[in-house]
Amino acid sequence: MISVLTAIHDKLDLKFDIAKLSAGDKALSEDGKALPDETVNSIKQSDACLKAPVGESAADVIVVLRRMLDLYANIRPAKSYPHMPALRDDIDMVIVRENTEDLYTGKEFSLGDSAVALRIISEFASKRIAKYAFETARQRNSMKKVTCVHKSNVMRITDGLFAKACTDVSEDYPDVAFEQMYVDACAMNLIRQQQKIDAVVTTNLFGDILSDESSQVVGGLGMAPAANIGDNFALFEPVHGAAFDIAGQNIANPSSFLLSIKMMLDWLGNKHNDSKCIEVGAKLESTIFNLVKTGVKTKDIGGDKSTTEFTKQITDNL
Repeated sequence: MISVLTAIHDKLDLKFDIAKLSAGDKALSEDGKALPDETVNSIKQSDACLKAPVGESAADVIVVLRRMLDLYANIRPAKSYPHMPALRDDIDMVIVRENTEDLYTGKEFSLGDSAVALRIISEFASKRIAKYAFETARQRNSMKKVTCVHKSNVMRITDGLFAKACTDVSEDYPDVAFEQMYVDACAMNLIRQQQKIDAVVTTNLFGDILSDESSQVVGGLGMAPAANIGDNFALFEPVHGAAFDIAGQNIANPSSFLLSIKMMLDWLGNKHNDSKCIEVGAKLESTIFNLVKTGVKTKDIGGDKSTTEFTKQITDNL
């Protein structure tokens, strides 16, 4: 990915500095910490972070950074690209997942021969993520609709609070359509009528599951970028993990990582009112789109290109 960032810097006249930092399994074996203090300090001094898969210690990296930097919005777009095994050619949705609460706070304990997990849902966090979802739907060139996904018929207090918070926020966005859907129905509709879904807003655990499903609906994790966004900072990453089964074989599809760079450029452009960033992000996505449209793909998704060859064609076409 460094080669793509370098090409953007050199060819498209978008200047930035790149700091390479250590985290994850390698850092854990060398420094005894999956997230070294030096890495944390460097991230805090940067404008944005682009995170690669870091291995089995991922939770000690990404979950810690999400909480430390209050990256409350996990954004997972799912879009059809040519010659990918998507269920339809016109899918264009986004999952907006609350990133700081729910069962993922890790508040668990043993009670006799049972285990208990605390599910925390607050009005503050629920309204904050709902607002982000409505702003996202308003900005998208799509149907401008938010679907609030929950299970309030069973979890009446926690999901009842989340549903009410989203409903309250919807009143401030009369130009954006609003609907509610139970999570099991949403899981079904991602398969049955995904073309009717625009922006989904949901809680942490449901969002984690549904966003992986939405990625598979459009052809797999290889085309699935992600962003973790707060009010003042953002971290971008490919959805997939380290893929130990194909590590070192030079066959992995880098598109998820490349599209994460596109999301980073969009965020930086909007944050700093920099149209050049947004322009370059659009060019990067169109370059990927045009390349896969011609049938150029990596070996792991049925093509004949290595990771290096595919990435070189991206940099050449930029």
